[in-house]
Amino acid sequence: MLELFDAALLARIQFAFTVSFHIIFPAFSIGLASYLFVLEGLWLKTGDEVYLSLYKYWLKIFAIAFGMGVVSGLVMSYQFGTNWSVFSDKAGPVIGPLLAYEVLSAFFLEAGFLGIMLFGLSKVGKRLHFFATTMVAFGTLLSATWILSVNSWMQTPTGHGINELGQFVPHDWIEIIFNPSFPYRMLHMTLASYLTVSFVVGGVGAWHLLRNRTSAEARRMFSMAMWMATFVAPLQIFAGDLHGLNTLEHQPIKVAAMEGHWQRQTGAPFLLLAWPDSDREENRFELGIPYASALILTHEIDGETPGLTDVPEDERPPVGLVFWSFRIMLLVGGLMALVGLYSAWLRWRGTLYDVRWFQKASIWLAPSGFIAVLAGWIVTEVGRQPFTVYGLLRTADSLAPVDAPAVGASLLAFIVVYFALFGAGTYYILRLMGVAPDGEGPKPGVPVRAAGTTQIASLGLEQSTGGISNA
Repeated sequence: MLELFDAALLARIQFAFTVSFHIIFPAFSIGLASYLFVLEGLWLKTGDEVYLSLYKYWLKIFAIAFGMGVVSGLVMSYQFGTNWSVFSDKAGPVIGPLLAYEVLSAFFLEAGFLGIMLFGLSKVGKRLHFFATTMVAFGTLLSATWILSVNSWMQTPTGHGINELGQFVPHDWIEIIFNPSFPYRMLHMTLASYLTVSFVVGGVGAWHLLRNRTSAEARRMFSMAMWMATFVAPLQIFAGDLHGLNTLEHQPIKVAAMEGHWQRQTGAPFLLLAWPDSDREENRFELGIPYASALILTHEIDGETPGLTDVPEDERPPVGLVFWSFRIMLLVGGLMALVGLYSAWLRWRGTLYDVRWFQKASIWLAPSGFIAVLAGWIVTEVGRQPFTVYGLLRTADSLAPVDAPAVGASLLAFIVVYFALFGAGTYYILRLMGVAPDGEGPKPGVPVRAAGTTQIASLGLEQSTGGISNA
């Protein structure tokens, strides 16, 4: 069957597969490291042992997620040299140093203090241990800064020139690092990481609340998660709007694909549902809100918005995938905001820990952050097609001289190894989440294994994989 695909498509599928596994772990570890920083800080400030108990509980989960993130990230680096060597040759003078800075600063910082954070709580002073936790949390954010700078430069390249060999060479590192889309994408991704962790923590807290309403740890987890959802979800919507306006300025065709607009128009509707048909350059079915897209994108009811037909067909991204991924991201983000608002209402009424259906809903929404992150990256990366460096280097011209069977064989190997390795890691994380944070276990008559694996997994926490086209 693999002979039906060419090498370029297989290489893109391979990168999409591996990066889909990878992105969920950094998104989780970035937010979780900051959560651990907050927990230990509150413990030191208040002396409340509940915070210390939660710190120890989530520290074990963080260690596993961090390790899987490192392993999954190494594979992606090799693909730059195997499947995408032409891209590496042409863009290497710009992206190579940035990736090296990430390793030399962020990764070394994390690795240097991780051991103290994981094993030093009873071996070093409280302040030194808190400093280690702080450095690990800062390191995860610094790592995201460098990686998002690289990816943002590929979206909005600036500060470079092109030499006689066709290579991108740096002219101004400040412009390269702080390229036009970087601040918006950094804010959007950081908030996404915090929301992802808050809904996982909220789901786990809700699971244990349903089993023991008196658990101080479960109540504290659930409360902290809902506070985060209340304030950060609306902020994320605002950050997403800023990011969208920036994308409209620098990547208008991506926005046209997100909106499902084929023709440039004024007063464009926002399409809730549509079936994009690339062959006919139209939507077969549309259900939309009149003028809403124009209002959102231009802040004017009769504002002009771009259309896919503004550029030749070979410069358009896959419309259907971008269109529907964008709506999945919006739907999940909207649900997160509603959960936050409703939790605030319950908190005001004094019934936050008493509404069982809301706690059950929170369990179902535990993987929602991962779904939103994957959908958002699909929009970002597939929407960049057919370019690796937007407008300057095509994906077809970035591929190494590899044969389709070789790429297909390695893709099959990745699929087998990834599902075995990361499936086992995810299974173990779910086991840890199923154990009560107070150390007393679930209520009598309910086995820990059922609480930690079968039932939590059946509620969707394993929905942390997917596919995006990053190459």
